[in-house]
Amino acid sequence: MTTGYAHFLYASSLTEFGSPRLLPHCEGWILERDIPGSTDRDGMGCYPLFACRNWSGLKADLAELENDLVSVVMVTDPFGGFDLGKLSMWFNHGVVPFKEHSVVDLSQPLEQRISSHHRRNTRKALKVFDVELVSGAEYLDHWQRLYQCLVERHGLEGIQAFSPRAFAQQLETPGLVAFRAVRGQHTAGMLLWYVAGDIGYYHLGAFDDIGYRDGAAFALFWTALEYFAPRLRWLSLGAAAGLQDNAQDGLARFKRGWSTGSRTAYLCKHVCDSARYASLSRKCRANEAYFPVYRSGQNSPSNARAELSHV
Repeated sequence: MTTGYAHFLYASSLTEFGSPRLLPHCEGWILERDIPGSTDRDGMGCYPLFACRNWSGLKADLAELENDLVSVVMVTDPFGGFDLGKLSMWFNHGVVPFKEHSVVDLSQPLEQRISSHHRRNTRKALKVFDVELVSGAEYLDHWQRLYQCLVERHGLEGIQAFSPRAFAQQLETPGLVAFRAVRGQHTAGMLLWYVAGDIGYYHLGAFDDIGYRDGAAFALFWTALEYFAPRLRWLSLGAAAGLQDNAQDGLARFKRGWSTGSRTAYLCKHVCDSARYASLSRKCRANEAYFPVYRSGQNSPSNARAELSHV
């Protein structure tokens, strides 16, 4: 069964930024986008990760995209079942390490793998908050209120801000698991996860002032790890905030405190139509480090992938 980032409902939640297009051989989704100032279109993997059921089929999909797109860019699932050597041959403009994602090996005892700092803060937080497993769709209003706090706190915009319509679909996407931290009747924080096979992917977390002040994130993550431990093999917690890995980033440190290691997500770049790509790139003041070059300087989610969650 297809769930999470590989499901059509998730791709459909991002239609403000492109039209969902199924890649039939690999069974994953990309977003097709109009290229400003042109009649051409290009593609990007769904934000924040491209996931599919059959990575070996991606070669045939890329070949078929050469009929109507200029370029494609995506960031791989850190647990993707791909052969890196083959992937590097299929994407003609390179496959490069993008970010290190913190991961949790759930076969290891919970108490042994978590930092003493996190255990201490968890004990404090669990005295303040009760944590409940909830239906995400039923708590959509709670989630949107909390996420608006996140948007305002960090100045999120564009694809990172997510619209109410996007969240309405994401919370209905198969594989979603949601937790909320409650004090009395007040929801102070929530975490959203997607489960695919034996892997759980941390999608988003959001908190209000009470949640931040009293450490709701610690109570939520601890409870989520306890819940998933007998059910799954791995958790993917995502990476640092911003465009590049930063070992000192507060979010990265928080995630490392729960993790047992890391896995690499790769940025994959492919030019489908070299003539159109060269023509479009000549028309802009290009930053050669950016892909696609002709979108350099735009407020585009294709390569400017900021971390989705802040604790």
